[in-house]
Amino acid sequence: MTTLPHPPNMPTPVLVFGATGTVGSACARHAHSLGATVTLAVRDTKKPIPGLSPEQEKAGGYKRVQADLTQPGTITEAVAQSGAKHAFVYLIRSHPGAPDSNRAALEALKAAGVEFVVFLSSFTVALYEPAIDRVPAQEFIPHAHAQVELALQGVFGASYVALRPAGFASNSLRWAGPVKAGGAVKVAYPEVVFDWIVPEDIGRAGASILVGGPSSTGGKTDVLLCGPEVISQGDAVKIIGKVVGKELTVEAIGDEEAVKVMAASGLPEPISRYLVGTLVKGFEGASVSVEAFFGS
Repeated sequence: MTTLPHPPNMPTPVLVFGATGTVGSACARHAHSLGATVTLAVRDTKKPIPGLSPEQEKAGGYKRVQADLTQPGTITEAVAQSGAKHAFVYLIRSHPGAPDSNRAALEALKAAGVEFVVFLSSFTVALYEPAIDRVPAQEFIPHAHAQVELALQGVFGASYVALRPAGFASNSLRWAGPVKAGGAVKVAYPEVVFDWIVPEDIGRAGASILVGGPSSTGGKTDVLLCGPEVISQGDAVKIIGKVVGKELTVEAIGDEEAVKVMAASGLPEPISRYLVGTLVKGFEGASVSVEAFFGS
C-alpha cells in the first residue's frame, strides 16, 4: 500500500506513537488543536487516551491504528493508513545483546515515507555534547537516548528533532503513598534541585515541532525543555503538601534505603540504584547546565 503526496493547504497528517502515555497523548491533542490530522499509533487500540474522551476522539476525527515500534511491519502499515510524513516516537528499551529495535523502527518509518521525526529524548544527552557517541554504556539513560539520536542522524539526516526534557514533574508520583498517608516523606538528597517540567508541556512542545516540521526549530535537531523554576526535592514535597492540604515533613535517607524505597514503588532494583547514584553525581551537573543554557 502506498501513501499519496500531501496536498498543499490541507491539514498536516501526523502519526503519534505512544499516544496512551502522558507525553504522547498531550502531543496528539495539541497537534490536533494546531490543525493536524492525527493518527494514534497504539499497541492496544482499546486502551483509553489520557485527556481525550471517546466522544472527543470521534468528534475530532482522530484515527487509531495498531502499531508497535518493536514490529516494523506494523509501522509500515500505520504510515500507509495515516499518510503521515511526520511522526512522534519514543525510546524502545532493548534487552542487552538484542538487536537495536530503535534503528529498525526508524528505518521502517523512513522506508514507508515518513520524512520528519520528533523523538522524546532526555536532557542527560546534552551533558555529553559534542561527543554523544561516547556516552558510557553504564550511564544507561543518556546512553540509550544518545544511541537513538545517532540512529536518527544516520537514517533521517537533519530531518528530525530530539526533544530533551529535564526533570519530569511526574516523577514526584513515587511519593504518592506517603503523601496520601500524611506525615514523613522519605527522600534521598532532599537538597538536590530539579526543574519539574510537566509531561503536558513536553507533549505540547513536541506537537508544535511535529506539525511545524524542521523549520519550526530553525534547523536545530535538538531542543532542551525545562520547567519554569528550579526547586529542591524537599521544597517540592512541601509544595505538594500545601496543594493537597496535608502537613508533610521531609525525612532525609541514605542511598541504600533510597534504593529500597524506589524499588518498592515498582522500579527494578538496578534502575533504582542507578537513579539514586545520579541524584548528586549526574544532576548536579544537569542543574549547572540548566543555568548555563537558560540563565539562573
